[in-house]
Amino acid sequence: MAGYSFLQGAFILLLAGIINRFLGFGYQIAMMRLIGPEGVGLFNMVFPVYIMMLVLASAGIPLAIAKLVAEEVANNNMPGAYRVFNISLCILIITSVFFTLVLILGAPMLTKYYFPNPSVYYCLISLVPGIVVVTLCSAFRGFFQGLQKMSPTAITQTIEQLVRVLSGLVFAYFMLPLGIEYAAVGLSVGVILGELTGFILMLRIYIHHRPVTLHYAPGAWRRVFHLGDSIKKIFTLAIPVTLTRIVATALMSIQAVLIPQRLQVAGLSIHHATSAYGQFVGIAEALLFMPGVLTMALATSLVPAMSDAVAARNMTLARSRIWDAVRLTLQVGVPAAFIFLLLADELCGVLFGYAQAGSILKVLALAGPFLYLQQTTTGILQGVGRADVPFKNLLISSLVCIMGIYYLTAMPQFGIGGAAAAVAIGYMIMPVLNMLQLHRMNLFFFSIKENVFLPLLASLGMSLAIFYLKKILYGYNVNDGLVLSISLATGGFVYLSLMLLIGGINDQDREKFSLLFKLKKR
Repeated sequence: MAGYSFLQGAFILLLAGIINRFLGFGYQIAMMRLIGPEGVGLFNMVFPVYIMMLVLASAGIPLAIAKLVAEEVANNNMPGAYRVFNISLCILIITSVFFTLVLILGAPMLTKYYFPNPSVYYCLISLVPGIVVVTLCSAFRGFFQGLQKMSPTAITQTIEQLVRVLSGLVFAYFMLPLGIEYAAVGLSVGVILGELTGFILMLRIYIHHRPVTLHYAPGAWRRVFHLGDSIKKIFTLAIPVTLTRIVATALMSIQAVLIPQRLQVAGLSIHHATSAYGQFVGIAEALLFMPGVLTMALATSLVPAMSDAVAARNMTLARSRIWDAVRLTLQVGVPAAFIFLLLADELCGVLFGYAQAGSILKVLALAGPFLYLQQTTTGILQGVGRADVPFKNLLISSLVCIMGIYYLTAMPQFGIGGAAAAVAIGYMIMPVLNMLQLHRMNLFFFSIKENVFLPLLASLGMSLAIFYLKKILYGYNVNDGLVLSISLATGGFVYLSLMLLIGGINDQDREKFSLLFKLKKR
């Protein structure tokens, strides 16, 4: 039954992720309706810079903690696991304080020379306290993930999200009369309060539920005192992970600045450009990322799961976990893409009140399955100790994406649609390169039938059902909200039924999830 610990961990994170994603999605809707696309655009201009500071402060060390702790536990060396954690925590205290000071000192210069809208200063500076809080909390989460105990991460993330949503909207509401930029500050304050709550709860869980070091392998204490070796192991994995996250966050930051700037070149005013960017990131991308709740849960669970399997030299188990992860990713990602194509206007109009953002979502939808596969394959490669591969592949896809944004967004006939096309192309490149590397490493062999054809066939059947159902409902003048609800429910039912009928969900899948639920009840 140990082989199912990966699915158990992913399942726990999935449940938490679903709750968090719906809370976050409701938050996005409320934000858009409360402060409008311009306010959302302001907040999302500074947020990538904050994320960049977090990436630099954490330096990829939390993921290294998860991987190395999993290896030590697999070798029955709990003192070694604690050694990795304690060294890492000391490093993170230093880096988080350093980059907090960097952001405080650099905020005026960023506001003056970097951001296309100078109203973002207070929104940026109010996020500063989160750097220390989030960085240290991530160390504790990495420790428990290395033990393949996902409940602490799931619980703290859910509470954090709940506090963030409620407090952020309350502060934004009361600060809105002062101006849009102050409403954006209210959202930032909500982010900090949520993260602080999650950190306090994580400390409590660690104090009361951390494992004791009663059993360890012979010679464990002697190995534990090799401080230099421990630091080398941590940074061997942390450096490429950090570089990958720096590139990803830098891409977000460049998009946040470049898209509004190139839209102005295309003829839009600064307010209309900010609003268009707000629709892109606050509506279309928010919807696109919804199915990613599964792939993020898989990616988080895959790092320690793959490390555990590789440390035990059980490559059969490693390949089985990769196969399960890729199949699940595409079984969710392919139908999601069809739903976004068919119901884009209804999703954006009913949920956010901006049906025009549907045109952006339709372009991004084509890249949806690739985006989700990118998250899964990155987790796999990091888990087997090849964190350098996602970094190189992300660098390639990011360069293509930036060039596409620069040229396509500035064309008046494309505008924000050109930006969406460039981002979509970037999403497509990286997972293909990741999969090619896994194939070369003899870890995964892509099956067109299992991985693509069956979910594609079921998705086509689902699409036909939704298409004709929409025609019938609109023929009777049914409102968009009811059309959306009925279409989603019917489409989901048709997709699952067809997958069962054609063998996309087989007896082995049902057995695994049956066992998963039995283990959860224990």
